[in-house]
Order: sequence, then C-alpha cells, then structure tokens
Amino acid sequence: MTRIDETDLKIIAALQEDGRRTYGEIGELVGLSEPAARQRVHRLRDEDVLRIIALTDPVRLGLRTVAQSFIRVDGDVKKVARRLAKIDAVEYVVVVTGNVDLMIEIVCEDEKRLFEIVNDEIRVIPGIRDTETLLVLHIEKQVFNWGARAGRDSSSRGSAESVD
Repeated sequence: MTRIDETDLKIIAALQEDGRRTYGEIGELVGLSEPAARQRVHRLRDEDVLRIIALTDPVRLGLRTVAQSFIRVDGDVKKVARRLAKIDAVEYVVVVTGNVDLMIEIVCEDEKRLFEIVNDEIRVIPGIRDTETLLVLHIEKQVFNWGARAGRDSSSRGSAESVD
C-alpha cells in the first residue's frame, strides 16, 4: 500500500479545491519547491492515489434523471457487477451487504430512457433475481473530497448538526 504523508494530503486537498493549480502554486501552499511538488503529484497519480478529472453537471448536459437501483443476484455477484459496469448509463456499481447484493447509480436523459435501461439492459442480465429502482428527487450533498478527510483523526471531525 502506498504511504501517504501529511504533505501528500495537503497536495490532494489543494488539488481538490482547484485541480488547475500549477505545481508552483501547490509547492507554495505545502512548503515545497515547484519540482518537488510536481514529483509528488506525479507519484500520487502513478500510484493511483490521485486522478485529476473534470467533473460535469449532468443536468446541464441533458442528463436530468438520476436513479439508484438495488439488485438481488443469484450466483456470482462479481460477474453481474462486471456486466452492469459495461452499461454506459450506469455510473456507479458497488457490492453491498444487507438485503440486496448490488447498488448502482443510473444517470440518463429522462424516465423513458431509464425504463429502457432497467427493462432492456439490466433485467436481462443472467443472474439478476430482482431489482428495486428509486428515482432521485433531490441531491442534498455530493462531494468528492475523501483525500482532504483522510488525514484527520476522529477528534478533529465535525459532528452532524441539526439543520433548520
């Protein structure tokens, strides 16, 4: 496993805040020279700790429908998961514990397309026993900042507070 130190975590947090930062800016933020910052970023990318990507807003791209689907499987769960992962509209596939075996996220144009995906692409996969698909009405929180949280100990984590 890759060793991640406090400087690596600061670099990750800086890039999560703005993935377009220059190596010089990153170095200045974390106390490294520009070449040292570049070397660290390259190492984190080469070791698959860090990916620098463009996040898009699916609604602005015409993908207005988001759904979560919970799937029960007979047989090899990983084989079914691999098949689901090949479907373009399926953005997320995880094996879970509980009353279902898999959870997926589907992002598509509209409910008509969602029906086609579930009926014609998902339910026909051998091994799928049943599905329960829920339409997402509102996303209250969606973040991608695990790296910024990784170095905190439990005493520095914020607690959930009531929201009015």
